Amino acid sequence: MGQTRNTRQRQLVLEAVRARMDHPSADEIYLDARQRDGRISRGTVYRNLNILAECGEITHVKAPAADRYDLRSEPHYHMYCLGCGRVFDAPMPYRPDFDHQVAEETGFEIRGHQTIFEGLCPACRKRAEQFES
Repeated sequence: MGQTRNTRQRQLVLEAVRARMDHPSADEIYLDARQRDGRISRGTVYRNLNILAECGEITHVKAPAADRYDLRSEPHYHMYCLGCGRVFDAPMPYRPDFDHQVAEETGFEIRGHQTIFEGLCPACRKRAEQFES
């Protein structure tokens, strides 16, 4: 029951995630929260990020370089830039039929899936093309 209590620190962490649109890492959220409350610890931020993700308030994105957090809690896909390391929302709908298909073919009880497309964002592509020219 203690995990679902809405503490002041949890609200501070949630506000730090909601204030950003760039899929911040736990460290970035910690630094933002620390600006508002100099006493908050890294462990408190990490623990509250996990609780918020478990409760469905935010999404925990398991990206290649570092785990990220997203204010969008509905299932959706992401894109990871191999150049700058940024994470973006992919402009396509979530495919629940994939869950059903895998469940039928394997016997697994599928509860969802995460997909991250990897490549270069437009800015990194442009830089790479200029470098190659």
